[in-house]
Amino acid sequence: MIADFAGERGGGVLFLGGRDAFAEGGWAGTPVEEVMPVVLGDPVTPHGTFFAEVRVEPTPAGLAHPATQLGGGGEDPRARWASLPAVSVANPISGVKPGATTLLVGHGEGLSHDQVVLAHQRYGRGRSLALTIQDSWLWQMHAGVPLEDRSHEAFWQQLLRWLVDGVPEPVVASLARDEAEPGEPVRITAEVTDSAYIEVNDAVVTARVTGPDDVQEEVPLVWDAERDGRYTATFAPPVPGDYTVAVRAERDGHEVGRAAAPLSAGPSPDEYFDAGRRTATLRRIADETGGRFYTPETLGDLPEDIDVKGAGVTLVEQKDLWDMPVLFLAILTLLGAEWGYRRMRGLA
Repeated sequence: MIADFAGERGGGVLFLGGRDAFAEGGWAGTPVEEVMPVVLGDPVTPHGTFFAEVRVEPTPAGLAHPATQLGGGGEDPRARWASLPAVSVANPISGVKPGATTLLVGHGEGLSHDQVVLAHQRYGRGRSLALTIQDSWLWQMHAGVPLEDRSHEAFWQQLLRWLVDGVPEPVVASLARDEAEPGEPVRITAEVTDSAYIEVNDAVVTARVTGPDDVQEEVPLVWDAERDGRYTATFAPPVPGDYTVAVRAERDGHEVGRAAAPLSAGPSPDEYFDAGRRTATLRRIADETGGRFYTPETLGDLPEDIDVKGAGVTLVEQKDLWDMPVLFLAILTLLGAEWGYRRMRGLA
């Protein structure tokens, strides 16, 4: 259920360090381990014997991440983290999974590798974080921390806010593309779930499309029988401009939720992307294929070159030896002459 909560529901899961956490807590080999962004090794035996103090510092990714920004008013975040007291870990973790990002690391005596203190990854529709230290409260209550220092509060507020940010709502609307040419059909998709975030297949889903001239059009969405909770429809913007697609879902006369998605209609710029003449490439192709490179200034020579140019496609045709009588007879004559010469010399 924890794995489904993150992967299917789109929730956020935070794993905290401690003597009964991670591998030491028996989570290795369980579905929950797949959610974790860190790599679990063998549990430390005997249980509860590992202990290390670490000083925490942000990684390059952590310096830019919203959850680990402690420096305020232009203060260097590295200096702010360096001013915090050491904390302890009971789970030796030094590796993260391929899709994970390490935000905080710890250094301490007795550690053969840097301790992964904070790491995160995307898991399905949700995300997961691992905070491997067990006493972050020391950043608040240590005797060396001033009372006015709010690093501990700021860290946890930012961490939890980022953890739940972007969690899907009961109704999620999306478009196959957010840009289209006028008259080009665009697929509208809505994912509908109830208050328990279970897919709903009997809802009434409608998209209200508001155009650039404030003209509204109602587009009903139909349940996609291939997937629970999915409703689709097609809309073609009639004129250029910006559109708003507002989706509303009802069930048994009660509103389930709303969602919106933007759409821009206009000439597609794909045709003109990086549109420019590659002179060097065209000359190389012409040289390698026996052709000619023309510019607007030399294009007048093309009719004459077509008449006198003999270059064309080279065709290689292979034939068996007996399909060429002249060459075949020449080889037989040489073989016969050689055999006669040997007879005359007594060599045969």
